[in-house]
Amino acid sequence: MRSQQLFLARMHRDHYRIPGRARLGKGGTRGRRPTPMGPERRDPTRAGVQLLLPLDIRRDYSRFDRRRDADLTNPTLIRGRRVTRDFGEAHGWSHALITSVDQALVVLLSGHTSDEKIRYSELISTVRHRGRVAEILDQLGLLDDDRAPAFEAWLAGKLDGITPGIRRDVEDWIRALHDGGPRTRPRDPNTVWGYLNRIRPILLGWSHHYHHLREVTRDDILSIANTLQGNERRHTLSVLRSLFGHCRKRGVVFRDPTTRIRVGPNNYRAILPLEDNEITEATGAATTPATRLAVALAAIHAARSKDIGELLLADVDLGDRRLTIAGRSRPLDDLTYRALTQWLSYRRTHWPNTANPHLLVNRVTAVRTCPVGRVWITRAFWGLTATLDRLHVDRQLEESLTHGPDPLHLAAVFGISPGTAIRYAAAARHLLETPAEHHDLHS
Repeated sequence: MRSQQLFLARMHRDHYRIPGRARLGKGGTRGRRPTPMGPERRDPTRAGVQLLLPLDIRRDYSRFDRRRDADLTNPTLIRGRRVTRDFGEAHGWSHALITSVDQALVVLLSGHTSDEKIRYSELISTVRHRGRVAEILDQLGLLDDDRAPAFEAWLAGKLDGITPGIRRDVEDWIRALHDGGPRTRPRDPNTVWGYLNRIRPILLGWSHHYHHLREVTRDDILSIANTLQGNERRHTLSVLRSLFGHCRKRGVVFRDPTTRIRVGPNNYRAILPLEDNEITEATGAATTPATRLAVALAAIHAARSKDIGELLLADVDLGDRRLTIAGRSRPLDDLTYRALTQWLSYRRTHWPNTANPHLLVNRVTAVRTCPVGRVWITRAFWGLTATLDRLHVDRQLEESLTHGPDPLHLAAVFGISPGTAIRYAAAARHLLETPAEHHDLHS
């Protein structure tokens, strides 16, 4: 082909323009076609849509002036003050506590609108008794609880340092234990904490060599099991079985390395009676009416610390001198009767208006309906040999030593399981044996 004109890019001029086409080049650049504006590019102010700024603005209640800003005619405030009065009377709140919560609601709800919620974090630096105020706001449906659960912070700290592949599977396993599933119930929080605390050093060691639980072999499990003994070995293997069983069920691992590894029986420690000086230390540590009652219930009625905290006022019958512990009624002795009357007098003096149905209450639970914590009951006996649980064990052993090592008698008196009754009977039988019983008549 000959006689063809060469055009360089963006070097067109008017006299080089091809007839019938748009002008190009510096003198006549073809303009871009206007881009159609979609719904997201339109001006929202012209369409009547209000712009939302991505700002996390928190309320500052510290500038509230009751004389200037209080609006006692606000419908939400009126309803909140009425709920506070009714809720406080039903839960045994004192007049001072009801007044304090009422003043806090005036600060929070004076300028409140119908759909506005109040964050819990906004109460921390401004409001006293924020726990009680949060209960009232929750009753009104106005509480935005933005607190991070303690379980999340604990789990993040325990999984720190574990390789991401192993961490992902372990976290899924722990959440399944904590929250439950369609066919499984949630485990006790203490069980979940104990499981992860037991195998955390093992997971940290695997993180140096492996990137996933699929790389763990049977030899790795055996090398760990061979370094452990007794109940520690049994517990560790049980936890590892739970972990790999969950991963096998979810299809994360192809083979369970803990299969066909014998866990072994539970090796219980020998049960020995307490010395007199150890019991004297425990009774000396009981300096309050609540701790004296706890010692009497544990040492005489073999009550566990959990059962002591869950005792109700309805379980005590001072007229007939009867006491119901863990669903079993038993007679009240003189020592326990005196400890009960002293505690009830102390309770009536300090918290006369409490609506808590439990026998033991403290400063925190007096305005609630939940039982006291186990730490509050056992704190006075920390560091002693004769703790409440140890006194409970000693009482059951003493019963077996006094009335003979009969498991049926122990199960009937204390309501314990057959296995536990047999264990205490065997311990008592071992203590009651004398050298004469092993004497060979033909020697």
